[in-house]
Amino acid sequence: MEITGNMINYYYVCNRKLWLFTHNLGFENESSRVQIGKLIDEDSYSKNEKHVMIDYVVNIDMIKDWNILHEIKKSNSIEEAAEWQLKYYIYYLRKKGIDIRKGIIDYPSIKKRIEIIYTDEDENKIEELLQRIRNIVNLKHAPKIIDDKICRSCAYYEYCYI
Repeated sequence: MEITGNMINYYYVCNRKLWLFTHNLGFENESSRVQIGKLIDEDSYSKNEKHVMIDYVVNIDMIKDWNILHEIKKSNSIEEAAEWQLKYYIYYLRKKGIDIRKGIIDYPSIKKRIEIIYTDEDENKIEELLQRIRNIVNLKHAPKIIDDKICRSCAYYEYCYI
């Protein structure tokens, strides 16, 4: 099983969301919040090379000169998830022989940017993370609801609570 950037992101947001997504229970296309995020992504940085799909596994929002990756996000409410998603993209490209060590998370709607530096320690952490994701995906049943304030804005809210 190939692990995508969305899967990395969902791991940090909610293990249940990760499990549901990987078991083809996708409600993302129906979510207005997801649609707004896609519009922000499409309308931002239009002069740069965007949406670079590699091996149908990672979909990089933007690449500048093949040495800086950009991940475009609607808000910084789950910054750790965005950081590790970006680091995973760097990890993936480094495994392909592309020496990238830097990325930027862009939040165009709040005019904020965060520089992310990829370190040697990140590689080990990502490999552990990939195993934890595989373990969650292979569970027989979905993990329990986390019942967090973030749940109210999740595309899976109705599935989990109603």
